[in-house]
Amino acid sequence: MFNVGDLAVYPAHGVGVIESIEQKVVGGVEQTFYIMRILSTNMTIMIPKASADRVGLRTIISDDEVSRVYDVLREREVTINTQTWNRRYREYMEKIKTGSIFEVAQVLRDLYILKADKPLSFGERKMLDTAKSLLVKELSIAKNTDEEEVEREIEAIFADTCPENASQGG
Repeated sequence: MFNVGDLAVYPAHGVGVIESIEQKVVGGVEQTFYIMRILSTNMTIMIPKASADRVGLRTIISDDEVSRVYDVLREREVTINTQTWNRRYREYMEKIKTGSIFEVAQVLRDLYILKADKPLSFGERKMLDTAKSLLVKELSIAKNTDEEEVEREIEAIFADTCPENASQGG
């Protein structure tokens, strides 16, 4: 599925590079692992090749998927869950853990919309930052542009929702 040097996305951690493919004995059984370094944190993750699909390891999105992500971000006819912040936090964390860039985009959009209405909890602010960084990294690679450009595009999308975003730059 992946080769050394390939970029891939690991759920909740983001884009990484496959640095090697190694045989390791775990529990008396020899297995093949992808050794992946996450670009944003330099964290190294060992992913069993046999379960790479199941854990959500995937390729970078395609051009047509990029425009679908921006469509999700621009959608405003959404119902924001009005349950307690910690329930919402768990629900959003589950979406981030799926590894789907579209789910991550929904979390970012919903938190920006919620932020326009009321202050976010500390956990929600951290989650907004996490969702944004996951999106910015992958979109910049998919579009072959720099991260600052993608961040400006995202800020512009939400400028009408949160006027202070336009002046803060993040």
